[in-house]
Amino acid sequence: MKTYTTIQGDMWDKIAYTQLGDTAHTDKLMNANLRYREYYTFPAGIVLVLPEIPKRTSDTLPPWKQVNP
Repeated sequence: MKTYTTIQGDMWDKIAYTQLGDTAHTDKLMNANLRYREYYTFPAGIVLVLPEIPKRTSDTLPPWKQVNP
C-alpha cells in the first residue's frame, strides 16, 4: 500500500496530479481517504492512502505506441 504525507497547503487535485498522474483520479483518491473528505486544504502531516491506478492500454494505438502494464 502506497501512502502520501501531506504538506501544508496541499489540495486533493494537486495530490492526485502529482502522485497519481492526473487530476481525473481525484475522486479515487478521496474515496480511498473518506476520513479526510471534509478537508479542502490540508495541514502538514496527514497520511493519505494512494489508490492503485491501473495502467491503460489503448487498442486503437499501433503496437509500438502502446504501453504495457
